[in-house]
Amino acid sequence: MPQYALIGLDIVAITLLSFGIYHPRHRRRDLVAAFLTVNIGVLAVTEMLASAAGIGLGLGLGLMGVLSIIRLRSYEISQHEVAYFFGSLALGLIAGLNDTVDVLPLVLMVLVILAIYIGDHPKLFRRDREQVVVLDRAISDERELVAELERMLVAKVHSVQVRQLDLVNDTTAVEVRYQLPRGSATRAGAADTRDPAVVPVTH
Repeated sequence: MPQYALIGLDIVAITLLSFGIYHPRHRRRDLVAAFLTVNIGVLAVTEMLASAAGIGLGLGLGLMGVLSIIRLRSYEISQHEVAYFFGSLALGLIAGLNDTVDVLPLVLMVLVILAIYIGDHPKLFRRDREQVVVLDRAISDERELVAELERMLVAKVHSVQVRQLDLVNDTTAVEVRYQLPRGSATRAGAADTRDPAVVPVTH
């Protein structure tokens, strides 16, 4: 019976994570299915192996090691979505590796959910942005490049990484991280702009 209670806690936790936090913020139904499947699949495999072999910690570390080397190579998966994947994985392991309902697994589940809730909160660093910008001018001087980007973006540039400097076609492609002025984040809209996007900037 205690193990069924842990399974119930895991279902509540992954439901909160997927339907209560992720989907209202990012609206990707395909990843909701992925989070649910990862969580329930890890929970099921962990339960079966642990009950058959009578192992606990070694199994958990082994599963974490194997799954951590899986690379999510799709360009549609952003870093905050990778965090949701590993949160789903962690919840399944916490429930599957414990055979009694006590304070520790409950606290760990709450901590996983809180970490994602706070770390991915829309109000956290809401003025920070990351974009790939293509300038219609080849600029090799970094100070000039930063000044031009700040003028175009009307923002404070924190870091710039030149991806391509094309002297033939007279263009510069850069990955820029910048911060909008106070009060401008609301005007920018409610869309999540933390993921890189290509923004052509012309004169």
